[in-house]
Amino acid sequence: MKTLKFQSFVLVLTSFILGFSEFIIVGILNNIATDFHISVATVGLLVTIFAIIYAIATPLVSMSVGHHRLYWSYLVLMLIFAASNLLTALANNYFLLIAGRILTAVVSGTLVSVSITFVSFLAPLTKRAGIVAWIFSGFSIASVFGVPMGTWLSNYTSWRYVFIIISILAVITLLLAMFCLPYDLRQQHVNSFFKQLSIFLDHQIQLGILLPLLNLAGIYVFYTYLRPIFHKEWVLTIMR
Repeated sequence: MKTLKFQSFVLVLTSFILGFSEFIIVGILNNIATDFHISVATVGLLVTIFAIIYAIATPLVSMSVGHHRLYWSYLVLMLIFAASNLLTALANNYFLLIAGRILTAVVSGTLVSVSITFVSFLAPLTKRAGIVAWIFSGFSIASVFGVPMGTWLSNYTSWRYVFIIISILAVITLLLAMFCLPYDLRQQHVNSFFKQLSIFLDHQIQLGILLPLLNLAGIYVFYTYLRPIFHKEWVLTIMR
């Protein structure tokens, strides 16, 4: 089970689950709004809160696990991820729902970072770029297949089952990782957080961040509220 192909599969599965949890809100906004008797715009704040916490927590948490073994960092983060999605599924009020999403956002970015770091140790130089590309493709696969299936399940059963499934998949992935990932690898220790921030003074880094920032902002603002728009038009069509 410790072959590179199986290890890569587990890491890609990790990114798929992370993407599934991150993007599924887009497909179930109406269902959550109906369940909690709040507006779609209020539920949409979950996307904003998730993104802000994700951006702030990822570098901080990634640095905090830098001196720990990657193996244990991955397992602990994945366990928290599974628990946070279960909390989301069981939330009986909007504030618990927010808490679940915040906890998910705190660990999601670092899980991606740890997964990519594993690749740098496990894969030969000629294969690293391809495996990293596959890891990021897990998010695309989640968007193309996970979100539609999750939305369908939410419509015919409950949006809560979607997050329960995500939690189960996270536990399965955690168990697979326990048997296939090496447990003696460590990241290079970072001495200064502010020293790390100095890379943002590089104009190439600034440009590299600005381009995906504008791209994703344009895409996901549209995607997030696409279903509510279609739902409203469908209701108006029925009424006519």
